[in-house]
Amino acid sequence: MKQFRSGRYISQGFYKSFHPAFINRQLYVDDMEVLYLLSQADMELGRLDMYSKYIPNIDLYISMHVLKEATRSSRMEGTQTNMDEAILDKDDIPPDKRDDWEEVQNYTKAMEWAIRELVKLPFSTRLIKGAHKILLKGVRGEEKQAGQFRKSQNWIGGATISDAVFVPPAHTAVPELMSDLEKFLYNKKIQLPELLKIGLVHYQFET
Repeated sequence: MKQFRSGRYISQGFYKSFHPAFINRQLYVDDMEVLYLLSQADMELGRLDMYSKYIPNIDLYISMHVLKEATRSSRMEGTQTNMDEAILDKDDIPPDKRDDWEEVQNYTKAMEWAIRELVKLPFSTRLIKGAHKILLKGVRGEEKQAGQFRKSQNWIGGATISDAVFVPPAHTAVPELMSDLEKFLYNKKIQLPELLKIGLVHYQFET
């Protein structure tokens, strides 16, 4: 994918925001190393799927993995709950740590809800918004349009937007970008390895 361009910077007056390129288009993989690594990853996933058939209660392992992912992802947002604390009841958590504990529990509930919904609904912006609403219910940040796309400019790093480390696309561009992402997921004409599509979707969503 040597010709792939991740996006461009757009001037917003006294700062620039990064606008990721649309991905609902035909892309070509011309890097043999990438293809080889994708092949190896596919084989490992196949083995993992095979092993899962012999586990009596696979849902238990999935729930523990979701909880582990919740603690790790929340840590990137500054939450300090660890796995040992995450499995405790709320009454067993010190009062000064309950906010962090609640955020991890919400992350777990949002993931479990999304997994259940995927049985009857396709992956979509509706699903993302539903999970986001659960994620922010009753915790810090609840006032930030829970279950909705953001309606203002945000940024990462720096005391002000002018010295930010990264400025995502303007909020007005988010609906169109998310629509493009959703179309890419279900575009049968785009023939790419599934793991590569997953990687592109993850990058696009995070950006």
